[in-house]
Amino acid sequence: MQDKHPVEGLMDTAMQSIKEMIDVNTILGDPIEALDGSLIIPVSRVFIGFAAGGSEFGENKESAAAPFGGGSGAGLSIKPVAFLVVGQGKVRLLPVGTEAMLDRIIDLLPPVMQRMTNNNATTTY
Repeated sequence: MQDKHPVEGLMDTAMQSIKEMIDVNTILGDPIEALDGSLIIPVSRVFIGFAAGGSEFGENKESAAAPFGGGSGAGLSIKPVAFLVVGQGKVRLLPVGTEAMLDRIIDLLPPVMQRMTNNNATTTY
């Protein structure tokens, strides 16, 4: 059986560290119970970057005696994007950020238009 190459050890260590940093609870956070009994679940977007590499130095690169140099690294970014609200017979997704206001306005537009139409139909001049 052939020994594991040192770069494989670097990759295994970096991947194990990533596994320890992130799990499903990083994306869907722990539920929080509101006063009305609704559950609020934070939702996040996770970005992960990973790199590993190495080189053998010396004339006989196939030999186990050849010096090895290498490194690995990983980066993780977590951005909250929404809250999932479950309660009162409804499930709602409330986005976070600048686009959230536009989404809310679009959601409210049909009922507002309906009210305006109903009010104009019953108004007499």
